[in-house]
Amino acid sequence: MHHARHICAVLALGAMAQTATADEVTLASGITGNAVENFKLIVAPWEKATGHTATLVPMPSSTTDQFGQYRLWLAAGNADIDLYQTDVIWAPQLADQFVDLSEPAGELMKSHFPSIVESQTVGDKLVALPIYTDAPALYYRTDLLEKHGASVPTTWEELTKTAQMVQDAERAEGNDDLWGFVWQGNAYEGLTCNALEWVKSFGGGQIVEPNGDISINNANAVKALELVSQWPGTISPDGVLAYQEEEARGVWQTGNAVFMRNWPYAYRLGSGDDSAVKGKFGVTTLPTGGGHDTSAATLGGWNIALSKYSENQDAALSLAMYLASPEAQKLRALNSGNLPTVVSLYEDADIAREVPIIPQWKDVFLQAVPRPSAPTKGAYNEVSNKFWSAVHNTLSGDGTAAENLELLELDLTDLKGSGW
Repeated sequence: MHHARHICAVLALGAMAQTATADEVTLASGITGNAVENFKLIVAPWEKATGHTATLVPMPSSTTDQFGQYRLWLAAGNADIDLYQTDVIWAPQLADQFVDLSEPAGELMKSHFPSIVESQTVGDKLVALPIYTDAPALYYRTDLLEKHGASVPTTWEELTKTAQMVQDAERAEGNDDLWGFVWQGNAYEGLTCNALEWVKSFGGGQIVEPNGDISINNANAVKALELVSQWPGTISPDGVLAYQEEEARGVWQTGNAVFMRNWPYAYRLGSGDDSAVKGKFGVTTLPTGGGHDTSAATLGGWNIALSKYSENQDAALSLAMYLASPEAQKLRALNSGNLPTVVSLYEDADIAREVPIIPQWKDVFLQAVPRPSAPTKGAYNEVSNKFWSAVHNTLSGDGTAAENLELLELDLTDLKGSGW
């Protein structure tokens, strides 16, 4: 059976038959964790089938920095980059610079989650092909919770208490490097994600609602930020206000945190042979807060867009289609622990055996909350920047949550003008 399936996969790749000229296709992509090694692995079958080569052009891990670089290159009509790996939120802002893929990829897209395909569609244009989806979870140390008789917290208030209790108890035993909770507090897009989760899970809305209303200045949002403001210097290191994903994972994977908020990529790495927490952790949905009963996980995810300035359109399209295919998504799931956007892979026996977290994660992202990129259109980047700045100021003790959210509302109202 397995052999037959392998032959089917090879035949599917055979459709990308060898061409007379071998092209080098370049793909600009942010790199986090072991992305470079994984890329070589994933593209190998395509290279073999087509005779082309795929070259990764590594970008900074910060999505904010990536977006800035992409904008510069696209504005300059850069022909050196064929494909761009794009964040789920960028489609509306970059749509004009990319080739419409709805025609060539129409059939393939029927196997993907419709909501994810929709997130990459602007008007009638399919801006990019989904290659994996993403939603964060709460990582927790099973050994430490057991040792101190604590259960897995379901609310942020409970997490605050449990993190403090375990941290104090461990430090009393000489474990001075242990922190209660690590997350992403740097002033960048990642803080927008973390803070959207706090606010939404406290019943404080989505910053800007799907109908375009600015909702962030409300009592529940204030309550969420007031709680979180207590974390730096108590259950989280002061330096958390400069952390991105990799800094949080660094503390966690060396065994120095009880809880961590992070994306699925950290699961595979944390289970590696070189990890101090291998076999000692679990994951669960993020907590709720303020008596609210629904948790929130920011919908992330990555896609492949074809630059209209590319001079290798055919080979680049072939690689984009391959990367979005069930074959490549399965390889990615097995090697990186990334969540497929192809529905059938959630029932795949190999994935369930190798990365048991993936079938479990389906529930996490089915209730995930999108960032307000659709309602705010081209202004999203500025909206996010103003939001993460207001949150970062609050967490740094520069103004209260109430003051900063009131100022933010005024700023966003100015930005919106007579409509997004």
